Amino acid sequence: MKKIYLEVRPSPIEGNGAFAVRRILRRTRIIEYTGERITHALANDLYGREDACGDDFEAEPHFYLFTVDSRTIIDGSVNGNDARFINHSCSPNCEAIIEDGNVYIDAIRTIEVGEELTYDYLLDIGSEVSDEDRQRYACRCGAANCRGTMLAQPKVRRLRSGRVTSERRKAA
Repeated sequence: MKKIYLEVRPSPIEGNGAFAVRRILRRTRIIEYTGERITHALANDLYGREDACGDDFEAEPHFYLFTVDSRTIIDGSVNGNDARFINHSCSPNCEAIIEDGNVYIDAIRTIEVGEELTYDYLLDIGSEVSDEDRQRYACRCGAANCRGTMLAQPKVRRLRSGRVTSERRKAA
């Protein structure tokens, strides 16, 4: 019998969240992120336009999409499970692991009963980030180290010449 580690209930971060119903030890595989597997093109057709949610995009910004690879996205809103309710945090207690085309949520530290499960979404929108993008993907985690966005931050690296360049981290 599979252990149940979480329950869904209202979250102080955003909407509903997933909360630990038992103590979860570091490195525990908590849940697989499930849903319909679709292409990036289909995801863009379904959710990529502001009019995909009617007249008021801001009123319905909840998409349960997880990028697996360059061909596949899991749409958790279709046949998905409670993993889709795990909220973003800039100071997460979980991480998303992609193995053999599947997505799992693992604990990165011990999580106590009642604690909300979170992972860093590290969203990559595939373009330069505008102020409008930062607003649309604003973070509400409340962590002391909150960066204010669910978007991935460009990695900064030094070249031998001493110049600094940045790279976007590809993420879910």
